[in-house]
Amino acid sequence: MKKIQMLFLAVALLSFACVAPNQHHYISFKTAQEFQNFLNRKTTTYPLLSAHRGGPMPGFPENAIETFENATTYQPIIVEFDVALSKDSALVIMHDDRLDRTTNGKGLVGDQTYAELRKLKLKDDEGQLTNFKIPTLEEVLRWGKNKVLFTIDIKRGVPYKEIIAAVRKTKSETNSIIITYNANQAAEVHQLAPDLMISATVKSPEDLERLNKMGVPNNKIIAFVGVSEPSHSLYQYLHDKGISTILGTMGNLDRSAKANKGKPVFGNLVANGADVLSTDELKLAGEQLDNYRNEKQLKLKNINIK
Repeated sequence: MKKIQMLFLAVALLSFACVAPNQHHYISFKTAQEFQNFLNRKTTTYPLLSAHRGGPMPGFPENAIETFENATTYQPIIVEFDVALSKDSALVIMHDDRLDRTTNGKGLVGDQTYAELRKLKLKDDEGQLTNFKIPTLEEVLRWGKNKVLFTIDIKRGVPYKEIIAAVRKTKSETNSIIITYNANQAAEVHQLAPDLMISATVKSPEDLERLNKMGVPNNKIIAFVGVSEPSHSLYQYLHDKGISTILGTMGNLDRSAKANKGKPVFGNLVANGADVLSTDELKLAGEQLDNYRNEKQLKLKNINIK
C-alpha cells in the first residue's frame, strides 16, 4: 500500500511540474514613431484595456510591479500608475497622499525618505499584507520595456520635467503616455517634450480646440473622454482627426458590467467608439474584449505571448 501511495504522489508531482506557467501577453513597439502611429489610428485598430492602478487583485496590491506582471497574464495591457515624491525627492509609485491604506506604514508619503519607504510592505485592496515593496518610477519603466504600455499619472507637486527625464533615461518613449488634466498641463508637457504622447481630457470639440490653440497638436493627443459614455458623434469627431480615445469605466460602468455579466457591456463600449477602456475589472473586461476581437477578427502584430 505504501508503495502505491508513493507512486501516486510521484505521478501527481510530475503532473504538477508539467503544467505550463501562466502565459504573459506582452505588447511593444520598435520605435516611438510606430507607437505614435498606432495611437494616431494609422495602423490596425485594436482595442486595449488600461489596468487602473495596475490591475490590483487579492494578493496583488495596486501600483506594484508584481501586480503589473500578473495583469499581463490576462491581457496585453496599458498600465496606469501614479507617481509621488518622497521626502528626499525620489519618484515612487503611490496613489494616496498617505501610506495607511496601501502599506503597513502610516503618515504622509512626502514625510518619508526613500530609504524609509523601501522598508514598508504593500497591502492589497482587502487589507492583506504582502511581501511586495513600493517601486520607483525608474524601476517600473525598466521593467515595462517590451512588455506593456504606460499611462503615467502624476500626483500634485511632482514636476513633469522629472517624469520626462526618467522616460528619457530609460528610453521609454516607445511605450509611455503622460497623463494631464487640463490644457495648461498638456501645453507644459508638450513644450518640455514635443515628441511624447499626452493623455488629455477631451469631452467636447471645444476642449480639443483649446488644446490646439495652446500648441498641442492632434497627433500627440490620446483623448480621455470621461467616466461616462460620451456621444458617438464625439468619438467620430476625434477618430476623424486621428485621435484614439480612453473611456474610464472604473466606477459606474464597471459596476454595471458586473451586474449584467450576461451582456457584453465592455464589448459594446468598444463597438460604440472607445479605443481603450480604463478598468478595475481586468478579468471580466478582458474576456469580453477577447470575444469582441475574435468576432471582428482583430489582430495586432505587436503582441507577443510568452
